Amino acid sequence: HMPPRSPRFRWSILALAAVLATLPGATAEPSKRVLFDDKTLDGWQPTKFFHAGEVKVEDGAILLKNGGSMTGITTTRQDLPTSNYELSYEARRLEGEDFFAAATFPVGKSFLTFVNGGWGGTITGLSSINGADASENETGKFFKYIDKTWYKFRIQVSDDAIRCWIDETKVVNLEHRDRHLGTRIETRPNQPLGFATYESTGALRKIEIRALNEAEIAAMKPAE
Repeated sequence: HMPPRSPRFRWSILALAAVLATLPGATAEPSKRVLFDDKTLDGWQPTKFFHAGEVKVEDGAILLKNGGSMTGITTTRQDLPTSNYELSYEARRLEGEDFFAAATFPVGKSFLTFVNGGWGGTITGLSSINGADASENETGKFFKYIDKTWYKFRIQVSDDAIRCWIDETKVVNLEHRDRHLGTRIETRPNQPLGFATYESTGALRKIEIRALNEAEIAAMKPAE
């Protein structure tokens, strides 16, 4: 007959489990960084686009108002990852007919823009790949956006591939090692990380970035 274990023994076991969970290789939730605090533009600055519209925080979202053509925000942070990460955000178009939260992001030493509803609302995809815009490369797809509706976007970047989702729909799966990547000149002020609208008013919220785990990175490697 075993004597009952003391509360101190049980707490020691729990403490040991907590330590083990922090060791390398432990399966813990990937760390997320929140890049927008729902209240201020801390960590962001309005992008210096020509004749840009107003940028402000309203109702827990960053509002990018229709300007001369483009309005945007660019990060002021210096410590963001350039590979093996996931960028996620929610966005909606309040007015206009073009892209309302095009995300420019790093891919190693290069940059790309995930355009959502460009070319008059007809194209969603990556610009540019081997010099070709989303309207001219294999990532370009038609996706119907409904105004005043929140969409969740996710962009995963590894040394091998880029994947993008709208809600639960994967819209981009690109192996990029042998490609020349670069943004269009219009969105370069959004580098290294930023968002832009074109002749539209958009809203952004829940902007987060996290490291990919080993299984996600492995899944993005090219098939042998």
